[in-house]
Amino acid sequence: MAILKVIEIMSSSNKSWEDATQNAVAEASKTLKGIVSVYVQDMSATVKDNKVDEYRVNVKLTFKVER
Repeated sequence: MAILKVIEIMSSSNKSWEDATQNAVAEASKTLKGIVSVYVQDMSATVKDNKVDEYRVNVKLTFKVER
């Protein structure tokens, strides 16, 4: 039986929500091993001069816990 843990991370990108999600996984993988899934819970964006300035995501990452 595998033991899994879920953590919540906020991430951003100037390109897209997909890139913000990729940034979250890349940053988390620097300290976490065994990431098995990512769930995008919320998406938002900031606006500057009537244009989207920054894409933001709130994600839940699931990873295996080593015994």
